[in-house]
Amino acid sequence: VTVDLNLRDVEGAPGVYGLQHRTFTFTVGRSQVSVVDAAAHTLRVRRDGELLTTVPVTAGAKKTPFYNGKTAITEMLEVTRMNSRTVGFGGEYDIPDVPHAIRLTSSGTFLHGNYWAEPDVFGRSNVSHGCVGLRDVKGGGADTPAGWFFDRSLIGDVVEVVNSKDKKVAPDNGLGGWNMDWKEWKAGGAVKQR
Repeated sequence: VTVDLNLRDVEGAPGVYGLQHRTFTFTVGRSQVSVVDAAAHTLRVRRDGELLTTVPVTAGAKKTPFYNGKTAITEMLEVTRMNSRTVGFGGEYDIPDVPHAIRLTSSGTFLHGNYWAEPDVFGRSNVSHGCVGLRDVKGGGADTPAGWFFDRSLIGDVVEVVNSKDKKVAPDNGLGGWNMDWKEWKAGGAVKQR
């Protein structure tokens, strides 16, 4: 992409004029969109439209489902602590070393490695407290599904959840604006009509 900014002598505010012309270029990176199907217990990873893999997952349990809708990766942590008190679940869990944690919402929804669940839950049932879990080992393994996904993801990649029993993620919960149609987005506070 090449952007030409011909701003010399352009009035930007009363009495304030641009001083130069400027041209810069940048490259748009690859497209990776991953879809979690909470009912099928799968994560399908597509890069530039091509299916790379399908990974078995466990998503939010019946009482703590995962949001539906599109999110974007905003943070990637090789290891982090997850404590249920920080997200309003009381003292249900406190895991000091959750591997391959990928933040999807500002309210604390993650796609992360899981070494504590029984191995047969992945691809078969939803047992998490609102996150998506991928099979992993304590300390995080590069050759596990969680390690594979973490190593091939970038901040900004889209992760969409379908067939969950929860509502759609709110537009202001992380980068949830993906879930608004254009007319609704334009009517919001992000863009003001002049």
